[in-house]
Amino acid sequence: MTTYRHTLAELRGQLRQLLLSGAAIALGVAFLIASVSGSGALVDSFSQSAAAEVGPGDVQITLPAAGTPDTAAATATNAADRARQVPGVAALAPRLTGRGGLLTADGRPLDAAAVVSSVAADPGLRWQLLKSGQWPAGADEVMLDADTAQRLGLGPGADVRLTRADGTPATARLTGTLDGRGAPSLSGHPVIAVPENAVDRYAVGAVATRLDLRLSPGTSPTRTVETLREALRGAPGGTAPAPEVHTREVSVRDATRSSGTLYGVVLVAALSFVLIALAVARMVVGNTFTVVLAQRTRQLALLRCIGADRVQVRRLIRRQGLLLGTGASAAGVLLGLGVCTAGQAVAARADLGPVHLSLAPSPLVCALAALFGILLTLLAVRGPAKAASAVPPIAALGGTGHGAGQGGAGGTGARVRATVWAVFLLVAGTALVVLGTLTAPPLSLLAVTVGAIASFFGVLRLAHRLLPAAVALLGGPARRLGGTAGRLATQQLRRNPLRTGATGSALLLGVTVMVGAVTALSITSHSLVPALSARQPGVFSATAAGGDGAGGDGAGGGALPAGALAALAGERELSVTPVRSATVRVDGRDTVVAAVDPTGLNPTADDVDRARALTDGTALGGIEGGRTLTVTGTAGRPDTTLRVEPGRSPLPFTLQTDATLLVTPATLDRIAPGAPATTVWITPAAGTDRPTARRAMDRALATHPRLTVTDTAAQAESLRSLLDRMMLISMALLGFSVVIAGLGVAAALVLSINERSREIGMLRAVGMSRSRLRRMLTLEALLLSLATALLGTALGIGYGWAGARSVTATLGTLGGPPVLPVLAALALTVLTGLAAAVLPARRVARMTAIAAMRTT
Repeated sequence: MTTYRHTLAELRGQLRQLLLSGAAIALGVAFLIASVSGSGALVDSFSQSAAAEVGPGDVQITLPAAGTPDTAAATATNAADRARQVPGVAALAPRLTGRGGLLTADGRPLDAAAVVSSVAADPGLRWQLLKSGQWPAGADEVMLDADTAQRLGLGPGADVRLTRADGTPATARLTGTLDGRGAPSLSGHPVIAVPENAVDRYAVGAVATRLDLRLSPGTSPTRTVETLREALRGAPGGTAPAPEVHTREVSVRDATRSSGTLYGVVLVAALSFVLIALAVARMVVGNTFTVVLAQRTRQLALLRCIGADRVQVRRLIRRQGLLLGTGASAAGVLLGLGVCTAGQAVAARADLGPVHLSLAPSPLVCALAALFGILLTLLAVRGPAKAASAVPPIAALGGTGHGAGQGGAGGTGARVRATVWAVFLLVAGTALVVLGTLTAPPLSLLAVTVGAIASFFGVLRLAHRLLPAAVALLGGPARRLGGTAGRLATQQLRRNPLRTGATGSALLLGVTVMVGAVTALSITSHSLVPALSARQPGVFSATAAGGDGAGGDGAGGGALPAGALAALAGERELSVTPVRSATVRVDGRDTVVAAVDPTGLNPTADDVDRARALTDGTALGGIEGGRTLTVTGTAGRPDTTLRVEPGRSPLPFTLQTDATLLVTPATLDRIAPGAPATTVWITPAAGTDRPTARRAMDRALATHPRLTVTDTAAQAESLRSLLDRMMLISMALLGFSVVIAGLGVAAALVLSINERSREIGMLRAVGMSRSRLRRMLTLEALLLSLATALLGTALGIGYGWAGARSVTATLGTLGGPPVLPVLAALALTVLTGLAAAVLPARRVARMTAIAAMRTT
């Protein structure tokens, strides 16, 4: 107990010196709690958005796609009649969708085709999200999505001009607006919501995609689902699959299934930033303890003189670290809870549509974050504790001690070994980075990552040489502009290289990672986005979702309707290339084989030249090339052999997402006669721009609402937008680590004042004013942060370019580091250094000459 009281008393005596280090740990713990809670809330928001479209119905029936709108209508009517006869079904509403048209105030068609969506007559089965106004009740009443209503300048009660199913213009009253966030699948299209009995009035090719059911109170959804499956199993429809029946809970689970992977990606990204911030906090704590213990050399030696051995000294210091880590982590938990509470209050006032965010961290997250903070502190004090325990008892009789930040440097042999090891890491890491830029993915990214980490550790070990050298280069202007204060500031940083290196290392880590991240993201964006468009087989693609077509043995979503292909081919503004596919047995496994006329594809797409060189009986595939495969014959046809061309090819997957092999059309006719077209690639004809081609495609597919159209240019822009958002988030999160590093700079400056109190007293005695002393401390912080910022920026640009190059080497690496984000990182680092000097400068200004010269 006496030992613990002594440890506590010692900690109280050093509380002011360790306060900034404790603040760094507290911020790291709070950042960890806020990041984990924010990541969970972000992923949950995606889940809620996906689940919003499920709706409030107790049971959902997903209808199979049919070949024509008339067949689809008959299938939906039959399924609805059978479902209504099942006991316990209280209400049923079909989800009808079709294509419609909106007109502007002067009668011109809106430039994008609209989606007509039905509003259920039963209020308990309305799945759309009401934003303003009220639901439509009559055939002459409609709703629009909020974005389209704003675009047309309309509000509830206004007249909407639109077209009927027969193409004639009509006018309806706008009763309200819909929140587009409640229907993610309809995003990007104008939406016209009408009562379900008025869909045929305004929609072309309207089909029912789902039936929503409300059950009577007390009815078991699970048992009702089984009864519905039995009732719908015998529905007429030839070989068409039976409707899928699920409870609401199952439908929500299916809608949010992808959120598990998304959660992992978001959480790993957030934790990466947290770990960087905590690594900076660890460096701050370790450097602070090193300086504090170096200033207590005589006191530690006296403990050795009165009988304390090395183990007891190390134990004493580790207990102090444990107490500091416990107190700082507890404060960090409280701060994290406060940040989450504030974020929850802001989220509660925001209009998030169907999303209801909960940022409250679980007790387990708080406990793990606190434990992590404590372990982080204990790990940070291991090195300083080991160095302090090596202080010989005879040091208590000497008049000198180790300078701040210089203790524990070891003898000449240890310093030489440390320098050799640092140079080895720097050279080997740099070699790996260079190797990674010259090799192909995925080994290139691994080489760059390992090399960057190794070389940066080498830089950190040499920081006590690199940073003073950088200060010397910057010292000329400081001496000229700052006068005596500038000369003294430069001398202090150069005369104490170990302290300079230790103080700037945390800041160096933060700015290097920040600049490296934004550089890598910027170059990757400039390289991937053009490549994504240029290497696609076409500008647009259309597929039959869920098997829209006439059946057959096609793969993917099903066969494309012949009418859709004919309508597309009839548009002179379009160049149409169908992709035919079938599922066959290849070496005993079901495999999707595709065929296409490669002359109609984009010539710059990957492996199109190899596709043009294919001959009958050969194939391109995403499997190991050079193999001979056996295709099992069916219906009396003999087996066929296929020789896979050497080298893997992404082209089959690019043409159709589930295809494994690409063969010539003649080969496909032999192994799967009558294989239907399951995907069509569309490119603007010569002399036609993209908007004109898009309008022609919408016109051709107006009577085929179930076809899924993909715009590769829009995908490229989505990727660019995603990378831009990632860059902003990276800047914000990594900026947090720079702020923590600023606390380390402030802690080092405060501790250096204790060590330099005699020097400060002498300067005051010979006439230096308080303002010049403040200027000297400020210039020290400015020079150190500027030197660190320049070195970290150079390293970050190099690492970022190498990382981007390792990913985009096969596509062509374009662009360079983003100027504005890099300048922002530089400015943030310098401002952080200046802010770190405020507290030490004020403390120096309050010191009198007599108090400063008093022996401590």
